Amino acid sequence: MGEKQFIYMDHSATTPARAEVVDAMVPYYTRYFGNPSSIYSIARDSKKAIDAARAQVAKAIGAEPDEIYFTSGGSESDNWAIKGVAFANRKKGNHIITSKIEHHAVLHTCEYLEKEGFVVTYLPVDKYGLVDPAELEKAITDRTILVSIMYANNEIGTIEPIRELALVAGKHKVYFHTDAVQAIGNIPIDVKAEAIDLLSLSAHKFYGPKGVGALYIRKGTKIDNLIHGGGQERRRRAGTENIAGIVGLGKAIGMATADIEGHNRKIRALRDRLRDGILKKIPHAYLNGHPEKRLPGNINISFEFIEGESMLLWLDDEGICASTGSACTSGSLEPSHVLLATGLAVEISHGSLRLTLGDSNTDADVDAVLEALPKIVLRLREMSPLYTKDRKNGGCNVQ
Repeated sequence: MGEKQFIYMDHSATTPARAEVVDAMVPYYTRYFGNPSSIYSIARDSKKAIDAARAQVAKAIGAEPDEIYFTSGGSESDNWAIKGVAFANRKKGNHIITSKIEHHAVLHTCEYLEKEGFVVTYLPVDKYGLVDPAELEKAITDRTILVSIMYANNEIGTIEPIRELALVAGKHKVYFHTDAVQAIGNIPIDVKAEAIDLLSLSAHKFYGPKGVGALYIRKGTKIDNLIHGGGQERRRRAGTENIAGIVGLGKAIGMATADIEGHNRKIRALRDRLRDGILKKIPHAYLNGHPEKRLPGNINISFEFIEGESMLLWLDDEGICASTGSACTSGSLEPSHVLLATGLAVEISHGSLRLTLGDSNTDADVDAVLEALPKIVLRLREMSPLYTKDRKNGGCNVQ
């Protein structure tokens, strides 16, 4: 019996670290292990490595090196941006605006702030998951201190009109934060040209190590510290630096942003062939998210009459890694808040599947999924009492 195939199509969840990234990190676990806060030579070597990585991150997003602060990842960066601005500007106002489709690192932070006396407006989205700049304009009041809208959605892949949204916030002298965790390496970003005040990113989403990220804070932004206890990160973020992780982040972001369009051409071609094949082969299937304004590797499709969790288990049996829009794996039976916000019915939301392609995927991977998925969906539907013969013969694809 041959070895079981392994096809990874969950790159929005995490990515494997590139070999070059790991190679760059290893010396900082062994040879250059000095604490950057010390003054002897190996400590100075560590500090130089951190400074070099800071410059790499700044270059990748059009910022200045002293506007980059290293964190433990995207969730910490989101927490710091939102809580930091909220508490530092509380005398000016207590109103925050975000959207209904944000990552939980943003939504749960906003819910926490509501308990602390802040008022949060959750903007609606259209059927594609887009936030309307005109809706943002209407929501801003003289008490608004922060707008936080993600650059690209982690579930449905929709890319938001960030520059237009940021300009609306800036016109009213309101800080604008974007969770760009899914965008780095997929979309060219220039924080100055796009009027972004704060931006969150995480290394493991662009072939870097887990447990390290960064927050861009535009010079002059009034923000409190999230972590206290030491003078690291120019007295902004206490704690001995994760030197190897920071080095890996710097190497990874440099590689991820070196040729974004070239990378996207390959990924987009694979994605489109996979998407078109699924919608052609499987009836009662619906593409979620914007058909064009979306991340190059993202496919999110809902299938009627089945549960997404069952699809994942059967795909796993075939050696295919994917994810679902339902939160059942985390012990909740609630469907995706993102899909519900786009107006998708609850019963259809439960049958969603997210496939996100990356550097390792090939045409052979696409062929294997197109071979396995229709059979899995059919088997699951045949076990469903809702899947009648009339529906079986009368469905249509909607894109």
